[in-house]
Amino acid sequence: MPVERVGVSFEPKLLNKFDTLLKKKGYTNRSEAIRDLIRKEIMESEIKEEEGGEVIGTLTIIYDHEIGDITNKLLHLQHHHHDEIIFTTHIHVNDRTCLEIVVIKGKLSRMKKFSENIKALKGVRHGQLVITKTQF
Repeated sequence: MPVERVGVSFEPKLLNKFDTLLKKKGYTNRSEAIRDLIRKEIMESEIKEEEGGEVIGTLTIIYDHEIGDITNKLLHLQHHHHDEIIFTTHIHVNDRTCLEIVVIKGKLSRMKKFSENIKALKGVRHGQLVITKTQF
C-alpha cells in the first residue's frame, strides 16, 4: 500500500514521553504508533456521529451478588436485550463478587442504554462499555 510522508513536530519533553510509551507498548517505530492513534480517533469520532449505526463490543461489569436482587435484575435486563447479546460469561471472583462479560452487537443507542441501565443497578461496583464499528 502506498504511503505519504508527513512531518510532525514535538516538544522534546512530549517526544520523550511518547517514546517511553512506545517502548512499553512494544512499537518498533513512531509511524505505526501515530497511525494507530489516528485510526482510534477516527473510529471513535465516526461511532459518535452514527448514533443509530451498528456497533459490536463488550460490557464488563463487577458486582456484589449479595446486594438486593441484583442477579435477577441483571438477568431481566439481559433477557430484554436478548436480540443484541451474542455471548455472556460469568466468573466468581470471590464469595460475594462476580465478573460478567457481555458481548453485544446492535444499534449504538441501544448498547449505550443497556450499559447505563446495568451500571445503574444497586450492587454494580464498576461497569465499562467498549465498542467498535462493525463496518470499516
